[in-house]
Amino acid sequence: MMLYTLISMIVYLVEIFSTVVIVQVILGLLISFNVVNLHNPAVAAIWKALAAIMDPVLKPIRRIMPDTGAIDLSPMVLLIALRLLIIFLTGLAASGF
Repeated sequence: MMLYTLISMIVYLVEIFSTVVIVQVILGLLISFNVVNLHNPAVAAIWKALAAIMDPVLKPIRRIMPDTGAIDLSPMVLLIALRLLIIFLTGLAASGF
């Protein structure tokens, strides 16, 4: 029972991290299409905070992936990896490891 609770908490944290990745991607698109502007202090603060959280995770993925020009696919790779981690952990919890 204790292991199931621990795995459930880890899955919950991974899902929160996945949400942060999606928020960063959406904010990046809004900035790219000039819907929001980095001259706004609130937007700039949120963007810097998200970059501080996500850049250490995304940089190794960007180094491994081939250069695709202006399209950054590393968040998608990270989301797939996080989803696979969730599938693995839920399978581990269901098996009663």
